[in-house]
Amino acid sequence: MWPIIERLKAHGRSSSNAEMLQDVAQHMALSEEAMSVRHGKWNQLVVDQRLGFARSWLKLGGAIDNSQRGVWSLTADGLAMTPDQVAAIPKQVQKAYSDAKKGAANPEDAGQPPAVVAELEGGDWKDRLLSVLTTIDPAAFERLCQRLLREFGFIKVEVTGKSGDGGIDGTGVLRVNLLSFHVLFQCKRYSGSVGAGAVRDFRGAMVGRTDKGLIITTGTFTADARREATRDGAPAIDLVDGDALCDLLKDRRLGVVVEMVEQVTVNEAAFAGF
Repeated sequence: MWPIIERLKAHGRSSSNAEMLQDVAQHMALSEEAMSVRHGKWNQLVVDQRLGFARSWLKLGGAIDNSQRGVWSLTADGLAMTPDQVAAIPKQVQKAYSDAKKGAANPEDAGQPPAVVAELEGGDWKDRLLSVLTTIDPAAFERLCQRLLREFGFIKVEVTGKSGDGGIDGTGVLRVNLLSFHVLFQCKRYSGSVGAGAVRDFRGAMVGRTDKGLIITTGTFTADARREATRDGAPAIDLVDGDALCDLLKDRRLGVVVEMVEQVTVNEAAFAGF
């Protein structure tokens, strides 16, 4: 939990899930071996899971908050917290929740805040979605990406799927007001991380064809890959990792069902005038 607080302070008090994963791992000097360990029903990265639990505790403790887009921010209380205060959050939250829920239906859940119980019961919806995406046929994943690009305004989106084409899986045209951009894209159905070499190879395949490139993956991008994608003097390549891909699919309701819960409140004061 404390490394999350430290890195939020170092980056303007906000960070996305993907940025936090790479930044905290580098800050803690975690080895590649540690970063690759997976377990559980959804084959989730252990480091990512631990970060998820840590964020849940920090949010319940009032130290951080998050937007619908998965961007985490440091609260005023979190900014003022010491390492000892942060370390004490789980016990404090558990005690407060246990005191309020003495009559819990499931004794095993007593003392566990709702957000943490939800994670223990099977993980985040993004983990489930990524688990499905990594098991579908590669061609189906390419078609899904094709549909997603169309949903976001791309036209003339074609999946080429040619071997020996530098990893280019398709092309599309994005029209922004009076301008049109020819975009080459690559779809990587990975469960691991995409490295800088893959970004360089993709840029090499773009030479002479377009200056706009997009790589979509179900996995993550290494810090070196992100730096390579925005390297000075080279055409920039946009990167969409698994976390961002889930958000995009949710936004367009592609394979994701979002249920809105109706809440009815009686306004007693409104009856006073009858």
